[in-house]
Amino acid sequence: MQKPWPEINRTYGFTLIEVLIALSILCIGLLTIGFMNITTIRGNTFAENITEASTIACDRIEKLVQLGLEDFDNSQLQDTNGNGDAGLNAATTSTADFSATQGKYTIFWNISDNSLINNTKTINVIVTWTEKGVQRSVSIQHIIPEVI
Repeated sequence: MQKPWPEINRTYGFTLIEVLIALSILCIGLLTIGFMNITTIRGNTFAENITEASTIACDRIEKLVQLGLEDFDNSQLQDTNGNGDAGLNAATTSTADFSATQGKYTIFWNISDNSLINNTKTINVIVTWTEKGVQRSVSIQHIIPEVI
């Protein structure tokens, strides 16, 4: 006697190999996302340090400009070591005209008299810090005119 309906091969579920392949793909994706997060955190830390150093440099420039407007011959606006233009990019305690520290940042500033135009002072502020064993720096330059 023939059955009124045909036999259907019914298989349910997944094989073990399908499950292992799916888990492998999932793990690779999760590890990639984890590495991306670590890279993002490192990049954000570097950007934060640059932003903070730039802010410190701008703050120092503003203070020196204010000093220059009040007293153009202020002691903090003198080329103390006489190296002029050659010393503008110096970022060591022995070659900078002045230095200060603020947390992990060291601030150097150099002055050059009459560098580009007579009766002006060129100020270069350099902020340095060490990040993962590498010396980093931010530099900002400004010219102060003598107000007559």
